[in-house]
Amino acid sequence: MLFPWQICAQYRHPGVNNQPGKEETFRFRYGVVYLCVEGPETENQKAKLPEDKKDQFTVWHEVILNQVDQFTVEANKLHWFQAGPDGVVLSEFSIPSTDEYDIFTSPKVIRIP
Repeated sequence: MLFPWQICAQYRHPGVNNQPGKEETFRFRYGVVYLCVEGPETENQKAKLPEDKKDQFTVWHEVILNQVDQFTVEANKLHWFQAGPDGVVLSEFSIPSTDEYDIFTSPKVIRIP
């Protein structure tokens, strides 16, 4: 779950031990989310980033997802997302689970094992 306008920092799931990175599927249970993935930049984006954090984000192809929508992010692809004005509840499914190897764009995000 994310609170209204809360952001999940940009990251990717790299390959591990000669295996491709994990493929990640999000299913949205409540609210709207602005998911940004690799691809052509979207004009007039709905996501609202703080000015002092914009340098930590590099992908700007925005997909707007509502309750019951689903989206799969391919392995090793940069992505990030932000909840809309009412927050969001989502489920995440992936295989294999290799979250401990995620690479975040922001140097302030540190994965705790």
